[in-house]
Amino acid sequence: MTCKEIRVREIQINEIVEHIFKKELYCEAVESAKERVTAAFQNEYERLSAEHSEIQSIGILLDRYGTVKDAAVFAGYTAEQIAEWQIDRHVSNKKEIAHTFRKVRAGIYVGSLSSVFMAVSIVNLILHPNLFWSVNTAAYVLIAVLCGIFVCKNGEAFRYQNICLDAKAEHYIKKLSDQYFKRMINSIGVAVTGLFCLIYIFIISILKMGMNLGEVFSSIYSAVFLIELVVYAMIKNMVCAWWIGRAFPANRRRSMAGYSLRMILISLFYWSVCALLIFLFRDKAENLFGIFFSMVAAYGILCIVANLTIRQDYVFRNIHMNIRRAAVIGLCLILTASYQLMQVDRYLLQPYISTVGRLYKEPDQIEYHDNNGVYTITTDKEDFKILQLTDIHLGGSLQSAGKDYQALTACYRLMKDTSPDLVIVTGDLVFPLGVMSFSFNNTAPMTQFASFMRNTGIPWAFTYGNHDTESLANATAWEVNELFKSLSFKTSGNLLYPYMQPDITGRNNQLIEIRNEDGSLNQALFLLDSNDYINGVMNDYDYIHDDQVDWYRSQVERLNEQEGELISSLLFFHMPLQEYRTAFELYEAGSSEVTYFFGENREKMINKVCCSEYPSRLFPVAKELGSTKAMFCGHDHYNNLSVTYDGIRLTYGMSIDYLAMPGIEEDTEQRGATLITLHRDSTYEIEQIKLTDL
Repeated sequence: MTCKEIRVREIQINEIVEHIFKKELYCEAVESAKERVTAAFQNEYERLSAEHSEIQSIGILLDRYGTVKDAAVFAGYTAEQIAEWQIDRHVSNKKEIAHTFRKVRAGIYVGSLSSVFMAVSIVNLILHPNLFWSVNTAAYVLIAVLCGIFVCKNGEAFRYQNICLDAKAEHYIKKLSDQYFKRMINSIGVAVTGLFCLIYIFIISILKMGMNLGEVFSSIYSAVFLIELVVYAMIKNMVCAWWIGRAFPANRRRSMAGYSLRMILISLFYWSVCALLIFLFRDKAENLFGIFFSMVAAYGILCIVANLTIRQDYVFRNIHMNIRRAAVIGLCLILTASYQLMQVDRYLLQPYISTVGRLYKEPDQIEYHDNNGVYTITTDKEDFKILQLTDIHLGGSLQSAGKDYQALTACYRLMKDTSPDLVIVTGDLVFPLGVMSFSFNNTAPMTQFASFMRNTGIPWAFTYGNHDTESLANATAWEVNELFKSLSFKTSGNLLYPYMQPDITGRNNQLIEIRNEDGSLNQALFLLDSNDYINGVMNDYDYIHDDQVDWYRSQVERLNEQEGELISSLLFFHMPLQEYRTAFELYEAGSSEVTYFFGENREKMINKVCCSEYPSRLFPVAKELGSTKAMFCGHDHYNNLSVTYDGIRLTYGMSIDYLAMPGIEEDTEQRGATLITLHRDSTYEIEQIKLTDL
């Protein structure tokens, strides 16, 4: 007889037994009787099938032992044992069982939590026997003790008694059994995989990266919460599965325990082989992480196959699709995958960037001063040209690749047409906002733009915008600062990012000196960080703080003394000052207090002028000093107005953005740059360069 025929026979006999016992209430005694009757029927069927056909054999079984009493007697039960099934007893319904299980489950959850905290306490005492960790351990021990007290006080709920169930309660307990047995197997698989991950980290850290044991344990301990969560889930699911399993006969419990043990041993063997392979090939394989990921993926596939095939012999219903749960889990997986995808570096524009030709034809002398972080550009040109670009908003994702290409080609066309000697980007170089750019990665597009500018050869500097280091971005302000230091002048030859910055609010507050060939100061260019948000609240814009203004004042006064005269300076920042709003309102009212030069304000997202609601001292101090005659900002993508107010020229740069604002890629009139031409006598001219005119 083939395996398939044996399997069919077993299914048929099980169906016969279920038919005979269908009117009996569910209890452990009845389930044990069904197992004995099934075994007796299988032996009798083998005997009968030697003389009769399959159908005849089944008919004989039903004819001879078609009642519960006849079947039980045939299986070896006495009349007294059978009578015990008929004794009047309390029959539990689904509501009672569900109530009992909720109480038990609460105790199991608390007890599992207590076990985890106690284990962590022991590990803390072994690895960190100092004062801080002793305090931390004491807190863990206290929580563990409180959990233990709770379990003891509610111990009555854990006492298991033989139960007799009605049909709905039986269905419910079987469903619970399947649910927690599946969870137990899956959590064991995750725990064993996690154990291998720790072994992988240990092997790579010690043998590949040269870390000592203390550094390895510190690295592992940084993920202690995740480890605690996995251990907690495994303990909780194992105890729940054990408690529910006691509603079933001993044979079934033993078979389920045997399957669980085999899965653990097979998993440990699999991961032991994997660990050995990684150890042996640690110096030969180029991509150990890729190998590790492949091992994890292969293990996951094996678990899925086992769940779909072998596990069906140990559960009542192997696959049960809960539409709502599947939808929730699917949504969580999609969101998680999307979040991870949004953080991945995407260098999709690198082929285009590699083709960008050099535009810087007449280089000037650039010197960096390590003592104060100041760059000095010395030029012998009659006219020194500065091109202000703003709000480029590179996304760096697959979704934004087309718009990023448009933004870079627009920048290239503007630079090629104007041949600037210096480019200043006034903020929002990137847009790691997730929803619109489909990216939280701010390092990839920043690196791409730096590579793009290095190929043009044109010296460039920038101020930070409110989007460059968004709170959701995967690189923090400090990490971005370190990134730009690594890409700066000593590496690239044209990024004027200071390695040393003043100890004041913000990032990349810097001074760039433009000097004539005789050493006289032509212009002092101040780049100030207008910061981003107050307490991280979106659209509650920050401002240029007092310590930044004081630093600006001190630098102007220092240069005045050094040059022996009132110097000429220009200010660049991202978000407009409140004076921009005042000047615009006066301009709209037709006031003679402002002088109009060019442009218009067509911002439509929030306000016509999106400035901070917190006043900055910068404008009054600049007016008092008399050095700065012009200020340049970005931020408001549709604004490009240039007016003089209270003796200072206030100019919005034309934006580049194709991505950040809905529908802006279709608009064209606002897109371009601002060209500032410096003459030898420190006078200057400002003009708009519209992309549509090129």
